[in-house]
Amino acid sequence: MHEDKTFENIDYTEKTLANQEFVDCIFQSCNFLKTDLNNASFMDCVFTDCNFSMANVENLKLKTAKFINCKLMGLDFSACNDFLFAVHFENSTLDYASFFQKKIKNTLFLACSMKEVDFTESDLSMAVFKNCNLANAIFERSILEKADFRTAKNYDFDPSLNKMKKAKFSYTGIAGLLTKFNIDIE
Repeated sequence: MHEDKTFENIDYTEKTLANQEFVDCIFQSCNFLKTDLNNASFMDCVFTDCNFSMANVENLKLKTAKFINCKLMGLDFSACNDFLFAVHFENSTLDYASFFQKKIKNTLFLACSMKEVDFTESDLSMAVFKNCNLANAIFERSILEKADFRTAKNYDFDPSLNKMKKAKFSYTGIAGLLTKFNIDIE
């Protein structure tokens, strides 16, 4: 177990951190490209300027993990362990990631690129998408109750396919909820 440690500029590319536990650790400019994180645990950890592209996250435990300026493209968060799963993303790239059937209530996505992210059947109650690009993100059978999309852009999904009670949208963003009707809004 690693506790209260700082890891800087470490290249874990194609290495394994499987079954290791990290508590209150800071990772700065580390490369987790194709790293095996199977059954690893990160509790109250902060990742800044890290790359997680193509990492194996099978049964990865993320308990209050914060990602700042990180590259998390194509990660399958649905493969992560559900117990106490809690994440926070700032200025990060999550393009092509999947949160299929993930419970991520109250999650903050701040200024993130989230192109083609799959949120199918996920619970995003009270999630905040502040200044995020949601181009071609998939929201189907998702719980979006009290979610905040007011400053998000490029979202385009069918409200009838999601639970959206009390969700928040800006007036200019409403067009992304009407695409299925094939109408012109001027």
